[in-house]
Amino acid sequence: MRSAAVTADGDRIRWVELPGRDPVRVYVHGLGATAPAYFAATAAHPLLAGHRSLLVDLLGHGHSDRPVSFAYTLEDHADALATALRAAGVADAELVAHSMGGSVAIVLAARHPDLVSRLVLVDANLDPLRPEPGAVGSSGIAAYSEEEFVTAGWREFRDRAGAHWWSTMRLAGLEALHRSAVQLVRGTTPTMRELLLGLAVPRTYLLPEADAPLPGAAELTASGVVVEAVPDCGHNIMLDNPEAFARAVAGALAG
Repeated sequence: MRSAAVTADGDRIRWVELPGRDPVRVYVHGLGATAPAYFAATAAHPLLAGHRSLLVDLLGHGHSDRPVSFAYTLEDHADALATALRAAGVADAELVAHSMGGSVAIVLAARHPDLVSRLVLVDANLDPLRPEPGAVGSSGIAAYSEEEFVTAGWREFRDRAGAHWWSTMRLAGLEALHRSAVQLVRGTTPTMRELLLGLAVPRTYLLPEADAPLPGAAELTASGVVVEAVPDCGHNIMLDNPEAFARAVAGALAG
């Protein structure tokens, strides 16, 4: 376990690091998740092992600190991650990033291009959403006010989310969960999709085959993004079909 201070108050991002050769690979989790739990098997898979790999917990999540003073915008997450990567001596990394982590990775690549040489986005959020009371996911959390979520709403959401997601979500700060969800639903300006279209690095977007076709896939493909559907999985592709996921990631990184 390694760490780096990423705010003026000394709040720390933590990551599990596997030694190996360059290029460095950075794995970034989604909302309410933690990278070691979601990506350890991927990083150690025979098709992917041997590279220096950082399984990073975003601020407010997993083993990282959970400051209440942090705004948790996508830009804030990206800048904090950039600070951690620079402290770790990382440059030109290959990022494998899931869901909200994919959105953060897009913003990171746009704001800190020296840190990113390749993007593999795993069912990442590309467009703004609307808060939706009763929904499971960021739109459901964003439907609460912060006070509602922190005082009681998190219990309702816990029951909707289920034991599997809550097993990692409970590690996150409640304010961090809510603010991250609100900011993810709000998105960025330009949008994450627009930022992705404008990036010059190799980019791959993986999605569950059951959710294909990806909205806007033709425009993404025209801009050079490789869009690939993975069979027999849901949103958590790396957990639902780890072998197919490892093959897809290895192919994306070799391309």
